[in-house]
Amino acid sequence: MSNVAQTIVRVTTSMLMLIFFATGAVAQNTKLMNVELCNGGSKMSAESQITGCTALIDSGLENSQTLVVAYNNRGNAHTRRGEYDLAIKDYDECIKLYPNYARAFNNRGEAYAKKGDFSRAIEDFDVAISFDPKYGSAFANRAQIYENAGKFDRALKDLDEAVRFLPAVGSLWNKRCWARFVVGNFQSAVADCNEAIRLEPNSAAALDSRGFTYLKLGQADLARTDFSSALQLDPKLASALYGRGLANLHAGELVAGNADIAAAKAIDQTVVGKFARYGLN
Repeated sequence: MSNVAQTIVRVTTSMLMLIFFATGAVAQNTKLMNVELCNGGSKMSAESQITGCTALIDSGLENSQTLVVAYNNRGNAHTRRGEYDLAIKDYDECIKLYPNYARAFNNRGEAYAKKGDFSRAIEDFDVAISFDPKYGSAFANRAQIYENAGKFDRALKDLDEAVRFLPAVGSLWNKRCWARFVVGNFQSAVADCNEAIRLEPNSAAALDSRGFTYLKLGQADLARTDFSSALQLDPKLASALYGRGLANLHAGELVAGNADIAAAKAIDQTVVGKFARYGLN
């Protein structure tokens, strides 16, 4: 072979190797980008997450562990978009691949709950807890359904577990504060609200719950302070306006009390009925 021919062969071979490595690098970068999209994050849009997860699922090259995560994460994205049936289908596929995956059962339960199928949601939360008895979020989710159904005793049992396993989540202390308020454990309710406010000082909901508890205890001044603090954080919180109105009426400030109640009803016409069931009217 002549020197010229040898040179052409070497150059051609080098170019082919560069193309091969470049193609491999592009493919690898694409895969990494899809993984990043599918993993999502607080600032990742649901659409981007669905795109990344779908690319991984459709690639045909992924192992079952990757597919489990991809189906679960895509289900989460569909849930965020309110596409509950699509989410449930993804969780179904995830569970087929990993039948003992507590998180997928919990997530599917959330989708069923948001869809309004509460019995199926309870079934999934039950299974999630059976696979992971320390799954605080599953206890909290099941408690929410019991609370919505007016089964506060059962909700409290689940909230006890949720708080035990997720003690740093202020919203769970607030949920238990309200559940204890409803069943009449007012002192325990105040203690729970205190902890909720300590963990999340800017929680209007926790201040609102404690305000109603103080109101039930006959401590109108403390109640009024909490409702006013809640309204500083959320000026349109109808329950806090209504609660402060009641506290003002109890304190003899009729004009201010009636003004707050009127403002609350303007925001939420059902506010009076909501609290009348708890003896707050």
